[in-house]
Amino acid sequence: MKVSFLTRATMLACCLLLPTAILAEAVAPVPVDKAAPTKSVEVPWLYEGSDVPVDASWKFGKLPNGVRYAVKHNDVPAGQVSIRVRIDAGSLYEEDSEQGYAHLIEHLAFRGSEHVPDGEAKRVWQRFGVTFGSDSNAQTTPTQTVYQLDLPNAKTETLDESMNIIAGMIRKPSISQAALDAERAIVLAEMRESSGAQMVYADKSREHVFQGQRMAKRSPIGTPQTLLAAKAEGLAAFHKRWYRPETSVVVLSGDAPIEQMEALVAKHFGDWKAAVPAVAQPDFGKPVKTGDNAALVVDPTLPSIVSLYWVRPWEKVQDTIVYNQGILINALAQRVINRRLESKARDNATYTVALVNQDKEARSVDLTTVSLRPVAGKWREAIAEVRSVIADAVAAPPSQDDIDRELALFHDVLRTQLDSYPFEAASTQADDMVRAVDIRETIAAPQTVLQVFEAMRNQFTPDRVFKATQALFMGEVQRIVMASPNAVDGGQTALAKAMTDPVTAGGNVRLAQGSISFADLPQLGPPGKIAISSMNRDFETVNLIFSNGVRAILSPNKSESGQVRVLVRFGRGFQAVSPDKGGLLWSGPMVLGENGIGKFDRNAIDKLTNGRRLELSFSVDNDAFEFSAATRPEDLADQLKLIATKLEYPGWHAASVERAKALASAEYDSYAMSAMTMVQRDVQQLVASGDPRWKTPAPADIAKLTPQLFQSFWAPILASGPVEVLVFGDFDRDKAVAALEASLGAMKRRKAALVPVGADQIAFPAIPPSPVRLTHKGPTDQVAAVIVWPTGGGLANITEGRQLEILAAIFRDRLFEKFRSEQAASYSPDMMANWPDEFRSGGFLMAFSQVKPEDAESFLRFSREIATDLAANAVSKDELQRAVEPAKQAIERTSSGNVFWMNQMEGASFSPERYKALTHYYSDYAGVTAEQLQALAKRYFRPEKAWTLLVEPEKK
Repeated sequence: MKVSFLTRATMLACCLLLPTAILAEAVAPVPVDKAAPTKSVEVPWLYEGSDVPVDASWKFGKLPNGVRYAVKHNDVPAGQVSIRVRIDAGSLYEEDSEQGYAHLIEHLAFRGSEHVPDGEAKRVWQRFGVTFGSDSNAQTTPTQTVYQLDLPNAKTETLDESMNIIAGMIRKPSISQAALDAERAIVLAEMRESSGAQMVYADKSREHVFQGQRMAKRSPIGTPQTLLAAKAEGLAAFHKRWYRPETSVVVLSGDAPIEQMEALVAKHFGDWKAAVPAVAQPDFGKPVKTGDNAALVVDPTLPSIVSLYWVRPWEKVQDTIVYNQGILINALAQRVINRRLESKARDNATYTVALVNQDKEARSVDLTTVSLRPVAGKWREAIAEVRSVIADAVAAPPSQDDIDRELALFHDVLRTQLDSYPFEAASTQADDMVRAVDIRETIAAPQTVLQVFEAMRNQFTPDRVFKATQALFMGEVQRIVMASPNAVDGGQTALAKAMTDPVTAGGNVRLAQGSISFADLPQLGPPGKIAISSMNRDFETVNLIFSNGVRAILSPNKSESGQVRVLVRFGRGFQAVSPDKGGLLWSGPMVLGENGIGKFDRNAIDKLTNGRRLELSFSVDNDAFEFSAATRPEDLADQLKLIATKLEYPGWHAASVERAKALASAEYDSYAMSAMTMVQRDVQQLVASGDPRWKTPAPADIAKLTPQLFQSFWAPILASGPVEVLVFGDFDRDKAVAALEASLGAMKRRKAALVPVGADQIAFPAIPPSPVRLTHKGPTDQVAAVIVWPTGGGLANITEGRQLEILAAIFRDRLFEKFRSEQAASYSPDMMANWPDEFRSGGFLMAFSQVKPEDAESFLRFSREIATDLAANAVSKDELQRAVEPAKQAIERTSSGNVFWMNQMEGASFSPERYKALTHYYSDYAGVTAEQLQALAKRYFRPEKAWTLLVEPEKK
């Protein structure tokens, strides 16, 4: 990933081996008809004062009026251009009476501007193929406001028009009292929907950590008081003060000539002039020693979370190579501690997760954070146990073996970033550029970072890493924050004491030295042989059947150079057990990636995989269980062997089961914190008539799970067939075949598991006379309203399932236009279509939203009205285009990568009809007609079939 050194180092430090569940058309240049860019200077503006090598793939410039820009040609995905405009103004730039103004202006800018009337920008971009919310969006942070557009199929005209719209949004948004009144209600709805215990905890943490600083009282969304008091004149004044050429950075990265992108910046931003004289940037303040050291938030819906902070002032740095060498050493120091913390968490510790992270927050503090999740009722012991690991780390240097272990990991991560860089999305690189500007640092190409790392290997000594470790836990200000579902004996006083009580440096916290190799693992049988080999000419895949019955689909290609994706599918997934016996399926994804191989636990497997790109991610799909991994060509053989050995010789280590139980139990009550989280918890099971296979386990269910029960349930599943392997990416075909023969092909022959009676169907619930009702424990002004219509399932009718996605997009857009834009009754009303092609039934169309209690019935009524209208009247040509075009563009973008093709070909070894379904994938979306959509609406939007759910606040 092409990011600043700081971001990359933070990623490295946090690269924990945590549980799986936690964790085109060329465009002609546009003639310059306004201000021309100034001549390129020798040192680009981003690199002034730095000796970090300039990333030559970017071109930097500055217009005469002060607008800075960075442009880059990147054809991933083909035809798309990503546009970012960053304004150096966020919530920290607001006065007390202006809280929320930066975010409000962002909303108003999207609503309308000098070039587009109210609400029209969304419609224009939809016609261009833009998906609202994902391709077009904006975000306001404490330090910046960023406007984002990922424009697919960026032709000359659409790119020019899009730049014109964005420039109008930035320079002259419609800040009228009428627009403000309409958008203020939407922002208040956004505030309402995000409120609850989690937001209380986040606000309390921010206020506590940033005591005495501006950041303590600067949530980007503002306060109800300041939002209700806002006037158009005040917002206009804020806009004039901070939206200025010299505070703006325009970034374009995409499949267009650099010269054209430069010219567009000049054309649309070159004549912009500031409306008022510049003012000084506000002082964000320094950390203060006074105030409380501990803060406590008690709420029954919050999991137990503890965060310890070492707070230092933020200082602007000279972003030099020497500075970045220090960042890498700091990152390695964090990584050493994090590995020790994770190793203890895997062995019946008093915490389930603990993580050390150092970062610079909001240009206000330099912060070391230690976050941990205590086991229920053991917060004191957990804090002490984590602090003992830290005490050991600051008491004595790490060994060279400790350092070398992490250096191998660092090299692997940096090498992966370098390999991935040629096919890294333009949108990612544009976002990375914006972040570098925000933190006031440079950006470095992966090759540069790897070269700096390689050149400084001899600087990673025990003494330097030790000093960096000690520096992490220095700071005149130390604070602690805790969330707890239960009252804490002694309250904040006891919490503060837990941070300062003497602790002894932990014994046996350092990892045992030594290594293991694949020769130490249980051994597979002799290499298998290929029984049948064929070529699918339509998709250029190699199809293999091995003598033990394992089947494989290979797609050697260069779309992601240096990367190989592996998916091993076995058994029947959610169809492996009858509905009444599916109550333990939840446990597999939480445990099976963590419980080792044979006698070797996960810590031992880490020694085997460290410094190499080898993974073991487990999931349950509708028709198969899956181990997946992203590896590189030289690691492919061992990656396949690792998965095969896991299948043949699974580990059954009790500690991983107990840890998963603690994690699952801690999360369950948190679902009750809001109306929508309750929907997330229960709706999938509810629309499947209570099928236990989709039940979120309650604490009573979790408590019944024992290591023995886990093994008895999962052992036969891990031994089941059939087995299918998909290998897509940059690999040599012959070498891959040999690797398969020695791994999956060397396993014992497996009997194909039978699908129990009824397991291939999902029953829709009977329709009660009134909505099903659940309660939540969150804010009393939150209700979730859900309405669901059953559809179908199966591969034979997949065209219908795809067309229903277009119908859902039209429904969603009408919800947005009416329920959000016009009525401001909800911030994010939504509609989704689900068509399980692996099941014979179980599909549905579901509209849902979080609203005020008095608007719940209104949402259900309006949803029914939309459904009735779609069945009675064909949609207009424009409405159809605004739904179909984004779907087409999304397909064109995603189909450039291997993930798309792997997902579509899952199961094709045993069900060749999947290949046929793939041949009309694009046309099913692109060719749908208004008449077909109306027919589907008539078939499925039947009033008597609508199932409804209301999640209401619990009566106090």
